[in-house]
Amino acid sequence: MPKETTAQWIERKIPKKTKLINVAAGREKADTVIKNARYVNVFTNEICKGDIAISGGLIAGIGEYEGEKEIDATGKIVTPGMIDAHIHLESSLVLPSEFAKAVVSHGTTTVVVDPHEIANVMGADGIRYMMEATENLPIDVIFMLPSCVPATPMDESGATLTVKDMEPFYEDYRVLGLAEMMNYPGVINGQRDTVEKILFSQRYHKKIDGHAPGLSGKDLNAYIAAGVYSDHECETLENGLEKLRLGQYVMIREGTAAKNLKALVPLLNRKYSGRCMFATDDKHPSDLLEKGHIDFIVRRAIRYGVDPITAVKAASFDAAKYFLQNHKGGIAPGLVADLVIVDNLNDFNVEKVIKRGEVVFADGKVVEFSSNVSKELNDKARDTFRLEKTVPNDFASKKRATIQIIAGEIITENAGYNDKIDVGNDILKIAVVERHKNTGHIGIGYIKGYGLKSGAVATSVAHDSHNIIVVGTNDSDISFAVNRIRENGGGIVVVNEKRVVSELPLPIAGLISDKPIMWVNERLENTKNSAYSLGVFDNIDPFMTLSFMSLPVIPKLKITTKGMFDVEKWEFCDEE
Repeated sequence: MPKETTAQWIERKIPKKTKLINVAAGREKADTVIKNARYVNVFTNEICKGDIAISGGLIAGIGEYEGEKEIDATGKIVTPGMIDAHIHLESSLVLPSEFAKAVVSHGTTTVVVDPHEIANVMGADGIRYMMEATENLPIDVIFMLPSCVPATPMDESGATLTVKDMEPFYEDYRVLGLAEMMNYPGVINGQRDTVEKILFSQRYHKKIDGHAPGLSGKDLNAYIAAGVYSDHECETLENGLEKLRLGQYVMIREGTAAKNLKALVPLLNRKYSGRCMFATDDKHPSDLLEKGHIDFIVRRAIRYGVDPITAVKAASFDAAKYFLQNHKGGIAPGLVADLVIVDNLNDFNVEKVIKRGEVVFADGKVVEFSSNVSKELNDKARDTFRLEKTVPNDFASKKRATIQIIAGEIITENAGYNDKIDVGNDILKIAVVERHKNTGHIGIGYIKGYGLKSGAVATSVAHDSHNIIVVGTNDSDISFAVNRIRENGGGIVVVNEKRVVSELPLPIAGLISDKPIMWVNERLENTKNSAYSLGVFDNIDPFMTLSFMSLPVIPKLKITTKGMFDVEKWEFCDEE
């Protein structure tokens, strides 16, 4: 098909634009009018009143209007559609279509995603899979390209993404830039391939997001000078302020694994809030179903004393402004009609959601929609395991370093060395099995703070390379658990005495289920309970905690397929 010329494009757009103008001027009826609206004005920081007229998916005007359809908002509050500034959809463990059903009911109309989990498994095909799977959803899904695949040279992931691999994606209108630059040592030290990725994004006038926990002083200056515009790894007010003062935007993260809102609430005032936005990073099904999404962060912020209008702006306008989505994030003529009707600004319960002028959630129901992935990509996503069956002797080990879990954190401590499992003293064996290329590599160590008394727990959700990570009280159950993950093509499993106690298969790239979110949540919670019944401490999440033990960019001690790794010294430390 020949490419559309500028003249043809204008000719096609003229009727819609003309109607929008006529509706705004009151010469034609609107498609839809939200009558008697009290709405959050993000431009003047006040609650305003008026009918909101919609034409062709855009807001035509605010005042007194009539529409072919009318929605009475008397006694309610209308806000802009909410935006998640940074999330990995894979963390929800469900297909993007199931994720969309869950979050649109909570007022989310746009998510900015980093598909680096599936990209670490499938490379560029993983990005393509997520782009296809997120078309025709009742939310907009826009992309930041994974910056670190693999996360570090110490990892063994399923693929490597170079600048050349990423270049074709920059032409897609849904790609806004480069996702969290986790390799901050590479940036600070001017590592060529890392700097190339930043420069490439800048060449296309795109954003570069950050990931630099605790980075400060001249190192932080170097990181920002390189071109990293934001950060979602601010765990303290001091670090958040330092990054703001040096010109970065701060994504205030409140997800399932990491919760930083309480520490950063003081930033949500008129002085700083214009450069702050909300992000979840990772959201498990139970959180989405029981607590909500960005609306949950808004409610919590308001309960912490944040002005409701400031909270709404951080959830919409400020994120849109940062990502140069100038057609979103507010309620004004010419902007996209992404609107949320809530009961009030204190309880902030979402009652109705409008996406591009169409009601997509009302009366507790989400509109019907469909989204498909090509057979080629679907087949590839279901065939990502390349490893032989293991035997107990594969996990035999001598003296190894020991990870100390810190409850509620993804950072760890170094607990010294051990040479055997000691369940009575909570010394368990931990291993990571390479599963992408059949290298046979198995990293082995010990872990303390997990609590398991019998059996083993394993998962193929193991950040960021997503090999199989397992913790157990004996080598037989450890081997059995790994083999079960292999048989299922991925997932989570709890075993005891070489039998499956409970499991959640994740056959899509070893990360995602193809079942409804309610089913996945029920299975996940049952499997968690099984882990707790075998002794896992109830102050940690059995699987999310485990999944971060293999991420060698978060201090202090982690494990990879090549062995135990000291993040602070940036070296392996298998033997004393």
